[in-house]
Amino acid sequence: MARVAGVDLPPNKRAEIGLTYIYGIGRSRAASILGQAQVSVDSRIRDLSEEELGRIRAVIEEQGEIEGDLRKRIQMDIKRLMDIGAYRGLRHRRGLPVRGQRTHTNARTRKGPRRATIAKKKAPGKK
Repeated sequence: MARVAGVDLPPNKRAEIGLTYIYGIGRSRAASILGQAQVSVDSRIRDLSEEELGRIRAVIEEQGEIEGDLRKRIQMDIKRLMDIGAYRGLRHRRGLPVRGQRTHTNARTRKGPRRATIAKKKAPGKK
């Protein structure tokens, strides 16, 4: 099993798709990495030689932040927004949508499940 940047890549996937299992690498970045490493986009992860994997690792290392470093930087950016009291930081702190979406309806992913309202007692009906 190929291991790149601390992530086990799925052996049966194409190289371009397999690299997307690494946090911070999408389809376009994976294609550019494989191009720089001179590895075929259509080759399977299990068919890659150690030399090809080494070239891929070198290109990824050269390109910049992925996995833990990237996650840490994003968390620090969010913390900075909260500390300076920016609007986006306040939205993060309250657990509400950050990018201007409506909250009157929807936004359940960000807000969580609906809170149950307290059921009111029915007034006794006249008969």
